[in-house]
Amino acid sequence: MLQQLSRDRGSVALMLVIPCMLMVLLKLMFHDADETFERVGTRVFGVFPVVVMYLVASVSTLRERTSGTAERLLTLPVQRLDIILGYSLAFGFLALLQAVLSTVLAIGPLGLDIKGPAYLLMVIAILGALLGLALGLLVSAFARNEFQAVQFLPAGVLPQFLVCGLFVPRDEMHGVLDALAQMMPMTYAVQAAAEAATHEGITGLFVRDAVLVLLCVVGVLVASAATLKR
Repeated sequence: MLQQLSRDRGSVALMLVIPCMLMVLLKLMFHDADETFERVGTRVFGVFPVVVMYLVASVSTLRERTSGTAERLLTLPVQRLDIILGYSLAFGFLALLQAVLSTVLAIGPLGLDIKGPAYLLMVIAILGALLGLALGLLVSAFARNEFQAVQFLPAGVLPQFLVCGLFVPRDEMHGVLDALAQMMPMTYAVQAAAEAATHEGITGLFVRDAVLVLLCVVGVLVASAATLKR
């Protein structure tokens, strides 16, 4: 999978360069509002990786299925979960690079000020990327072409983006929206990123939210493996 991605420079650029470009765009948008940039800039570590990795994973995996590669793999003596874990490890390595680049850029040249250690933001970025990967793998099972895979984005990812607390605090939302937000994993990724930015060290809330996101990743990956049919 890594060899295949290395030949797809567009996908690699999308995963590694686009999140950094979006952070630069945020800095330019809030160049006269440092407090707003510090509030929004940390929380997007739980948003941007999800969206970017979802797009790449869903399209790449769907391409594997439509080209017949997935069917040929399933004729081998391997488990379906093995194939899903293979995808996850390959994309997880790129997610690690993505998290390191984004964090170094944000805290270094862009001057994002956080109270907690920088590696906590990396952890959230990696978990967000893995969440996007898991959702992309799952969606690719139901999409017939790449266009349909992208169409699932407004239905499965953008609602989480709107109610995760990035724009409006959750306690100021309508009760129904707050209840929906509590069932969406992106909410906990954004909340954990905010904890890392506003508290020194690792807090109990950060650990709880990170574990919840990780459990969602595992659950969606298992569901993705179940969609692979021999």
